[in-house]
Amino acid sequence: MSLAKRIIPCLDVKDGETVKGTNFVNLRSAGDPVELAKVYSDAGADELVFLDITASHEGRKTFTEMVTRVASAVNIPFTVGGGIHELADVERLLYAGADKVSVNSAAIRHPELINEIANRFGSQVCVCAIDAKETLGHWECYLNGGRVNTGLDLFEWAREAADRGAGEILFTSMNHDGVKEGYANEALAKLSTSLSIPIIASGGAGNMRHFRDAFIEGKADAALAASVFHYGEIKIADLKKYLKAEGIKVREEAVRH
Repeated sequence: MSLAKRIIPCLDVKDGETVKGTNFVNLRSAGDPVELAKVYSDAGADELVFLDITASHEGRKTFTEMVTRVASAVNIPFTVGGGIHELADVERLLYAGADKVSVNSAAIRHPELINEIANRFGSQVCVCAIDAKETLGHWECYLNGGRVNTGLDLFEWAREAADRGAGEILFTSMNHDGVKEGYANEALAKLSTSLSIPIIASGGAGNMRHFRDAFIEGKADAALAASVFHYGEIKIADLKKYLKAEGIKVREEAVRH
């Protein structure tokens, strides 16, 4: 039996507040992350992702105290990313209340970090986040919140991450981020069919049909979104009702592991 598709609000946090931009720039405030986290947990979100979006760029650690506050406000699985460079960072965040960690820039610079996390804590703890941009038909991976082009091929890196023990791939299309015209379904489908681990779609949600298309056309296992939830454009309960009517299996209620 196929697994239920997951709906995941994302809290991009900068300087202690939730922000949202377009194509990774022009950030604007979206509210208090702890309050938003509780709202989403109560509203039926399946999981939450909390990304300290400038941690790698600024070379500092994720704000651990806020992670503890968010974790205490929710009763669903909770993933934290930003500024994770070594196992001690992972241990600190798990101790603070995170269920999983998301590694991005550090994993590209030091791929063995994925092996270390999987070996120490289990693959289910390690989410490999990939920010990629399509240029002339070729998807390349970016570092530090989309600031640095690595030239690394999206599909090759995703496969390596899976082989090293990542439990999930969180793929954000920089071309689609904040534009609200749909997810990068062609790239998602290629990732989903070529890898055996779950793929989380990110970047591009503007209406309920976009979620449907990510699951059907993109074959994604989960869909992550920010602004459509933060600004009340889509209610999670309404979204799940719509997806169910479209024949997509969704979870009735989420339970924290």
